[in-house]
Amino acid sequence: MSEALLITPARELTPAYTARELVTVLFRHKRPAMLVFFAVLAAAILAALLLPSYHAEMKLLVKHERVDPIISGDQGSSQIQVAPPEITEEEMNSEVELLTSGDLLRQVVLANHLEQQVHSSWLHGNDPERKIALAVRHLRSHLQVQAVRKTNVIDVTLSSRNPRQAAAILDSLATLYLEKHAEVNRSGGQLAFFEQQTEQAKKDLAEAEGRLRAFNEKQQVAAPELERDNTLQKLADVTLSLEQTRAAVRETQHRIATLKELESSTPARITTQLQQGDNPQLMQQLKSTLLNLQLKRTELLTKYLPNYPLVQEVEKQIAETQAAINAENVRPVRQETTDQNPTEQWVRSELAKAEADLSGLRAREAATAAAVNNFQAAAQELNQKGIAQQDLVRSAKAAEQNYLLYLRKREEARISEALDRRRILNVAVAQEPIVPALPARSGSWYLLLGTLGAIFAAVATTFFYEYFDDTFRTPDEMRRELCVPVIAALPYYPQLSAAPGSPADVSSGQEVA
Repeated sequence: MSEALLITPARELTPAYTARELVTVLFRHKRPAMLVFFAVLAAAILAALLLPSYHAEMKLLVKHERVDPIISGDQGSSQIQVAPPEITEEEMNSEVELLTSGDLLRQVVLANHLEQQVHSSWLHGNDPERKIALAVRHLRSHLQVQAVRKTNVIDVTLSSRNPRQAAAILDSLATLYLEKHAEVNRSGGQLAFFEQQTEQAKKDLAEAEGRLRAFNEKQQVAAPELERDNTLQKLADVTLSLEQTRAAVRETQHRIATLKELESSTPARITTQLQQGDNPQLMQQLKSTLLNLQLKRTELLTKYLPNYPLVQEVEKQIAETQAAINAENVRPVRQETTDQNPTEQWVRSELAKAEADLSGLRAREAATAAAVNNFQAAAQELNQKGIAQQDLVRSAKAAEQNYLLYLRKREEARISEALDRRRILNVAVAQEPIVPALPARSGSWYLLLGTLGAIFAAVATTFFYEYFDDTFRTPDEMRRELCVPVIAALPYYPQLSAAPGSPADVSSGQEVA
């Protein structure tokens, strides 16, 4: 057994702190623990009785029901934002910063005379600015301003021991904040600026209209562009007529040349009647002679032979008569009747007419060309006048637009200032500050916190005393701290502690190892 104790380390043989030892420690130092416990508890009860804290609260709603017009040169700039835009996180943070700004809190301090509650210092004396600065610092430390997440509401809370004063401070803070908001978001001098610009634009408009009126009277034109368009239409018609006339001239010239060719190739007279036939009297005589000769030959043949000279002479006469008859048949008698050629007369009349038409067409061509030149000159002149008039009209329109723009902007500025004067803002007090009837923390809350704090302080005090106590009271403590086995332990008796040289004196009067 002794060998096992010598071989086995003492730290392994000694168990850790037990619950009994911990409770023993608490009871060992119960006097300082009780003192600390009751002292802390008494302080908590005194704070609950003497220092009640009241929280006055108000809520501000940030909205965009009023959308101020955008001041710019665009004609439709004031109608750009049809629907109110959403509240951004930057706007909410800006309003929070405005609520906690130093100048605004200074005005709140002065309005509620909070600087009078600051005590004078022997070092700085009765300095009013220092008192105001300290009052502002004290107000900022007790003022809590935060934007409620996922809402357009700003929660403002002020903690104070005086509930009525807290409500009054928040009320003045809301009033001064609304004035500050209107002052910050108001563009000063807009109405006066736009009134001045409106009068100047009105004068410019009158001057532009006067120049346009003087130009129309001097040039004696009302609508040069319309007259130019009419002139150009007439010019197009006259130009078309000129081209048609020139085409007619070329056509007439070609016709005259053709008619002259026909005139040179057409005879003046033509045969109107042509009759062919033989000579009836001559043919009758020849035929009668032929018949007589034939009868005579027949009579001679009855008396003579064919070779009889008289018969041959008769046959020769018959042949000559027959040849004469055949010759008359070959060369018939022609009877030709001529008259004046009507084609040649028509060609001459058409030629004369074409030459007369050509003279008229040339005259019309010259007149039409002169009209074209006149219309072109008139159109160019009207175009120049139209350009000059359009320049004046544009100036007058620009002056009119500027005048209407400044007139509308002046009205918008007047409306904005009227809204500012009537305190119609994009920030409203959603919850008015009221005097809190109950403190922020009840007495039971302070009692609970005081009890928990007293218990913690008592336990801490107990272990503090135990930590600085260097005596051993049990064998386990000695084995745990010295790491050596304890062979024997003697109980401590207080009545023996006074004997000199006793073992209890060696072990600090509690236990001997």
